[in-house]
Amino acid sequence: MKINRTALIATFLLISVGAATAQKSFKDIEGAWSGSISESGNALRLVFNFTPAEADTVKATLDSPDQGAIGIPLGRVTLADDTLIVDAPMLKGQYKGAIANDTTITGVWTQLGKKYPLELKRGARPITYNRPQEPVPPYPYKEEEVTFRNKIENFDLAGTLTLPEGNGPFAAVVMITGSGPEDRNETVFNHKPFLVIADYLTRNGIAVLRYDERGCGKSKGNYANATSLSFADDAAAAVAYLLGRPEINPEKIGLAGHSEGGLIAPIVASKNKNIAFIVSLAGTGVRGYDIIMKQTRDILAASGLPEKEIEETVATNGKLFEMIMAEPDQRKLAKDAMEWRGKDLDKKGLTPEARKEQMASFIQGLVSANNPWMRYFLITDPAPFWSEVKCPVLALNGEKDMQVNYEVNLPAIKAALKKGGNKKVMTVSLPMLNHLFQHCTTGAPAEYVTIEETFSPEALEIIAKWIKKTVKVK
Repeated sequence: MKINRTALIATFLLISVGAATAQKSFKDIEGAWSGSISESGNALRLVFNFTPAEADTVKATLDSPDQGAIGIPLGRVTLADDTLIVDAPMLKGQYKGAIANDTTITGVWTQLGKKYPLELKRGARPITYNRPQEPVPPYPYKEEEVTFRNKIENFDLAGTLTLPEGNGPFAAVVMITGSGPEDRNETVFNHKPFLVIADYLTRNGIAVLRYDERGCGKSKGNYANATSLSFADDAAAAVAYLLGRPEINPEKIGLAGHSEGGLIAPIVASKNKNIAFIVSLAGTGVRGYDIIMKQTRDILAASGLPEKEIEETVATNGKLFEMIMAEPDQRKLAKDAMEWRGKDLDKKGLTPEARKEQMASFIQGLVSANNPWMRYFLITDPAPFWSEVKCPVLALNGEKDMQVNYEVNLPAIKAALKKGGNKKVMTVSLPMLNHLFQHCTTGAPAEYVTIEETFSPEALEIIAKWIKKTVKVK
């Protein structure tokens, strides 16, 4: 599951901001200005982009290349003498700096009460990332663009089928992505883990079908109101497509799901006896509510936030999630949640400005969480699905995964399978690996983009060996 894009990530939107009355004009800051702050021991690059517009206004956005975020909207930009102030309401932040000369601005970035020295230099170097594991054609296998139909909702999904050399029939894997709109490679933070996995498995004699989620890439369908159940129908359609391919052995088709995909896989397998095996990659074993609450606490702690603020955030989020689970009517939920938060803030004795900021933050979280997908995820216990799975299961987790904790989820998956009478299960926790199965230092999401490794070689080896042994691939 991709985290709810903590820290600086936001939706792309360019906005016009208020005009400034100053001796300098926006022409003086036109272009890109870049610098770095230090967060949890990691250098985090920031790029401010200023574009003068009509009527002495400026369009301003922020890039956070180390978090894979481009075009974050900024608020009001003010120039007064040599002082530049840039508001970032969506991030609850602000930059204030002194223009030293034509190429340097020295100042401080403030976000969520924390201050970071930030010197900006005019210009920004092209952003490049080294991803040594990404395969480069020509490949020693066949690669085919395919489409298949979700017959329940009647739309086509698009993907890539890779077939080993030879005539087959081959064992095959359907790859299922994590939460959030995902393409067939599960591209995240400039990594393409599903591309790397598909390449490795296909070179090991296993066919792989990976596809763009509904409404993403070349796939049709409506993403907005979909839940994990809807995505399970898409995965089942992928299996049905493979069953009709003569190159594929119909008795050796399995599922490999990452994060939310590790919830979707048992949903599919609990209904479909054609599934020969499941590989769960950081899959869930407990309710989404429990996962997100622990995820929130762990990531905030890793960011260095004071314990009091962590407790307040966890309590507020917990209350909101409980309300989402209890009230399926989205309009009523929004009304009830706003009323609750307003009364809660009134008890805290905040200044009008502080109250306004906290309410704005709450509204932003409410808007992002008040949807069918989140409600289903929060209330759903994967155990009943896992208990109906009768095929062999390999469940892997990184021990530094802050998004789907291995100590909570691996035992829960194993227990549910055992309860259903399935003893064909192998659970593996891998030291020093994060949610993306990268070797890491802390496991915090802030590290994802800075790590060159896309997917642990030892994890790839475990997956391939287990599949080959389970369905007898030579």
